[in-house]
Amino acid sequence: MAAINTEYKEPSYGNWRVPRSAGLGNLGAIGTCIVMVGLLLGIISFAIWGLFVGLGVLAVAGACALLLTVKDKHGQSVVDRMGIRMAFKVSKSSGTNLYRSGPLGVTEWGIYQLPGLAAKSTLYEFTDSYKRPFAMLHVPATSHFTVIFSTEPDGASLVDPEQVDAWVANWGGWLAGLADEAGLDAAAVTVETAPDSGYRLRNEVLMNIDPNAPKFAKDMLHEIVQTYPEGSATVRAWVSLTFNASLRAGSKKRAPEDVARDLASRIPGLSARLQSTGAGIARPMSAQELCEVVRIAYDPPAALIIDEAHAAGTPVSLTWDEVGPTATQANWDDYRHDSAFSASWTMTGAPRGSVNSSVLSRLLAPHGDIDRKRISLLYRPMDSAKAATIVERDQNNANVRITSGTRPTARALVDARSAVQTAQEEAQGAGLVNFGMVVTATVIDKERLPDAVAAIEQTSGTARVLLRRAYGSQDTAFAASLPLGLVLPKHSMVPSEIKDAL
Repeated sequence: MAAINTEYKEPSYGNWRVPRSAGLGNLGAIGTCIVMVGLLLGIISFAIWGLFVGLGVLAVAGACALLLTVKDKHGQSVVDRMGIRMAFKVSKSSGTNLYRSGPLGVTEWGIYQLPGLAAKSTLYEFTDSYKRPFAMLHVPATSHFTVIFSTEPDGASLVDPEQVDAWVANWGGWLAGLADEAGLDAAAVTVETAPDSGYRLRNEVLMNIDPNAPKFAKDMLHEIVQTYPEGSATVRAWVSLTFNASLRAGSKKRAPEDVARDLASRIPGLSARLQSTGAGIARPMSAQELCEVVRIAYDPPAALIIDEAHAAGTPVSLTWDEVGPTATQANWDDYRHDSAFSASWTMTGAPRGSVNSSVLSRLLAPHGDIDRKRISLLYRPMDSAKAATIVERDQNNANVRITSGTRPTARALVDARSAVQTAQEEAQGAGLVNFGMVVTATVIDKERLPDAVAAIEQTSGTARVLLRRAYGSQDTAFAASLPLGLVLPKHSMVPSEIKDAL
């Protein structure tokens, strides 16, 4: 009888790639067009105006191509960096990097309106088919409606690795299933770590102490209440789903009541499927809970007041017009908001090679040098028809880059094999999802900000992700890390098609 091999082998994950447009060598479609037009103009200049004019035209075309194609490790060209710096200088000179709200601010009616991308947002509250209240955030600039689920992740401690692998597989299936959700444009997962105030523990313990218990037991419980919150942290997670006002391209935009009526019947199924991914009990957030989360993000000391009120049984009443900061200042590399200072990063490169399921554990874990840390994974699922077109086009572009030169580089060959693998997996039924990451570190004392920055950059190395400081866009990155369902490409003035072609 043959022995059965029961040894567990941990699976690995990878093959993340960025689709690239076809072009000569490392040139994209736009860079290739510039080179071709420059050569054509140079030939015409040689024939009409002579040697020196023709050489000048070729030099200008070559310089333009180099400025667009020579990129750093984050994929930023010289033109990209110059554009970001010029845009920030214009913003700073016009004063738009400063924000003041409230009775002494510039907002209408003296309200504490949110700044930036969420300034025009409106918050509604409806009930789903289980009679649970759920918040629905409307961003009229992009015609998006967002619902947020509050989750209680189980964590991977003392959990069998086979169970973790099943959670990862179910999470991949859940993301792939989002492509079939009518009207869904984006999804996001936000994980926040912050110091535990201890009010919830104190309230839970004091309410359950038996008055007839021995004095030693009572003293021990009171000591635990006083000492346990010191150095402990609380971890919270949210999943936000963003839907379009139009169910399909060209259809009529729906009113908030119509969208809420549609989502009320779909929310129970979406939350139930989340539980199989390790997210624990998932439930829709109410409007009051979302107001508290945003209020604490902009003013972290407010968390103590809100937790104390909850522990005392006093209801907290916040409206969407009261959750914004009193004052903010977006600097080149940091963001000041009310009583705190933050720095944000965006992911510019996914892990290369294969990784295991715990690759982000150190980046997500609480850190002593950071008062409040928030990591948001942003997803944009694609429908199956569009995904098939994209992977086929990407495979053809990769083949063009190999055949355009006499000696293709090793990177081009690896890129072509990766494109073929992606196309094969998509043909077998796998989903295609665009994803990114935004990381925000917040401290109360500005002198601790360099330590927080060093902590994020160190732990990002262990996570094998390439993070870039959101220079000149700290306020936008901070808002994107909140569980508001903001779809950043829809707010960009430069179409994504042009960016991909560079």
